[in-house]
Amino acid sequence: MSNFKQRWNIKSNWQAFVIFCAFALTGSSAAMISKPILHWLGISKETHHILLYIALYILIIFPIYQVLLVGIGFLMGQFQFFWAFEKKMLRSLKLGFLINWTEK
Repeated sequence: MSNFKQRWNIKSNWQAFVIFCAFALTGSSAAMISKPILHWLGISKETHHILLYIALYILIIFPIYQVLLVGIGFLMGQFQFFWAFEKKMLRSLKLGFLINWTEK
């Protein structure tokens, strides 16, 4: 655990606990929010091929997850950690231009 805390610059076990809770809450929330959006768009397993449905589900979850991660992180007092995490992830996905746009 100390290697993990050191790698992510986490100061305490309590901070690690809060961060893990934020990740869990964000993932569950993004999945729950995405289903009604798919339904509203008329996309379901019955109307589309299962692989297309899954691909669209993932495409919808991704941006929702990103926004919720920073928002929930903020509400849990970990905005700096999650904003740094988000910037690193977007850069690794070659979406760093989104970060540059927000920091101008």
